[in-house]
Amino acid sequence: MNPGSPIHLPRIDWRRQEIYLVAAGPRSSTGYDLRIVRVRDNGDHLTVVVRERTPSLGDPVEARVTYPFRLIALPRTDKPVTLKWLGRP
Repeated sequence: MNPGSPIHLPRIDWRRQEIYLVAAGPRSSTGYDLRIVRVRDNGDHLTVVVRERTPSLGDPVEARVTYPFRLIALPRTDKPVTLKWLGRP
């Protein structure tokens, strides 16, 4: 995270929303980022599609351990939620 920087979370209506943490684990520099590409309702389940951006050699990044993540709110449902990482097997 960013020590010393305040984090402002949006208001969450826990009766109508569920919160999901999508995390990639530790990375070696500040150049990594996660993007939610789309959320698809497949009828019997929801699929959250994620893409991880990795830095190129020329990108101005700091060499330090980071933990890229996205916190997303979805409407509360009984359907299972699956995660699909683009570019990963």
